Amino acid sequence: MRSVGRLVMALSVAVLVLSGCTDGGVSNPVDVIAAKDPLSISTSVESGDSDVPVDTLVTVDGFDGDLSEVSLVSQDGKATVPGEIHGVRWTAQQLLEPATSYVLTAAGTGDDGKKVSSVTRFTTKALTLDEQTYPAVAPLQDETVGVGMPVIVSFDVPVRDRAAFEKRMKVTAEPATVGGWYWLSNHTAHWRPRQYWKPGTKVSVDLALNSVHAGEGVYGQQDQHVDFTVGRSVVHVVDTKRHRLTVKINGKNRRVIPVSTGDAKHRSRNGVKVVMEKHRSIDMDAATTGVDSDDPGYYNLKGVKWAMRVTNSGEFLHAAPWSAASQGNANVSHGCVGMSTKDAAWVFAQTKRGDVVNYIGSPRRLEPGNGWTDWNRSWDEWLEGSALAAGADAA
Repeated sequence: MRSVGRLVMALSVAVLVLSGCTDGGVSNPVDVIAAKDPLSISTSVESGDSDVPVDTLVTVDGFDGDLSEVSLVSQDGKATVPGEIHGVRWTAQQLLEPATSYVLTAAGTGDDGKKVSSVTRFTTKALTLDEQTYPAVAPLQDETVGVGMPVIVSFDVPVRDRAAFEKRMKVTAEPATVGGWYWLSNHTAHWRPRQYWKPGTKVSVDLALNSVHAGEGVYGQQDQHVDFTVGRSVVHVVDTKRHRLTVKINGKNRRVIPVSTGDAKHRSRNGVKVVMEKHRSIDMDAATTGVDSDDPGYYNLKGVKWAMRVTNSGEFLHAAPWSAASQGNANVSHGCVGMSTKDAAWVFAQTKRGDVVNYIGSPRRLEPGNGWTDWNRSWDEWLEGSALAAGADAA
C-alpha cells in the first residue's frame, strides 16, 4: 500500500508540474516574443567636428528601425544639401561648401515602435582661392555657335586629378552626338563631337565639380550648367595658292571672294581653324605677335574692320582696303586673310563664333593649341587625350 501511495503522489506531482508549465501558453518556443530594440542613428560626421573636408559625402544610417526624415542645411539656412534614403541609409547628393557650419537632423522609428531623432552639428574646412579652381565655360549660356565649336572648360588653378573631374563633366545633346574630352593641359579641357555638329543641335554642359578634389589639396570651386545651340553650317575654305575664299553655307557654295594671305616670310598656317572672336573694329599691333617695333615688318593698324580671329598668334580674316590691288592674285599680308571692306562685311555677317575656316595650299603647318585646333587631330588621337579609359561618350 505504501508503494501505491508513493506512485500516486509522484503522478500527482508530475501533473502539477505539467500544468504549471503550460499555464500562460509559453511552453512552445515559437510563442516566445523577443524584445524589440530602439532605433540607433549613426552619421558619417561627428558632432562638433570643425575641420570636415569639403569633399565629404555625408551619410546617415539607421539600425533596428527605419529612417523617415533627414535634412542637412547650413546653420544660416542659406544652403540645403539634398539627399535620398535608400533602405536604412540616407546619402547626400552634393558635397559641402568650405568654411560652413552645418546642422544634420535625422529622425525615424525603431523596431520597438518608438520615435528617435538626432542632431549633429559640424563645420567644414576653410579654403583659400589658391586651394580652389574655378571652371569657366565656352560657349556662353544661350549662345548660338558654329558647327566646329568645341566645348571649352578653363581652370584658373591646375587640375591634377583629371579623371576625378572628367567623371563629373557631362555634355548632352539633342539629337544624340558622339564626342569626348581632350585635356590640352591641367588648365584646359575641350569636348568635341566626332564630326562637326549637326545644325540645330541643342547642347547642355553640366559640370558637377563643386568641392571635388582636383589633387594636391585643390578643390572645385563651383558647379556649372550651360545650354547652347548649334546654328547653320558655315564653312570657309581659304585657298592660299589661288588667293580666294570660298564660303559654304549648309553645304552649298555661296560666294567666292578674292583675298590676300600671308607673304613668303609670314605664311598663313595650313589646317582647320575655328572662329574664336569677332570684332567690328579692332586695333592690330604686330608687337602682340612678337614683332618688335624696330622690325621692318612691324605694323600698328588702327580700327581694322570686320575682324574674325582664328589663331592665338594673331591670324584674322578682316577688311584690308590697303591690299586691294593684290587681293585675288598675290599674298602680301603678315598671315591674315585680307579682303575688300564690302566682302569682309558680308563674311562677318554670315559668320558665328565656332564656324570652321579651313586653310589649304600653304607649306606652313598650324601648331597644336594655336587657337581651337581640335579638328586637326584624328578621332583616335582625340580619344587618347581623355583622362578616362573609355574616352568617347554619347552626348
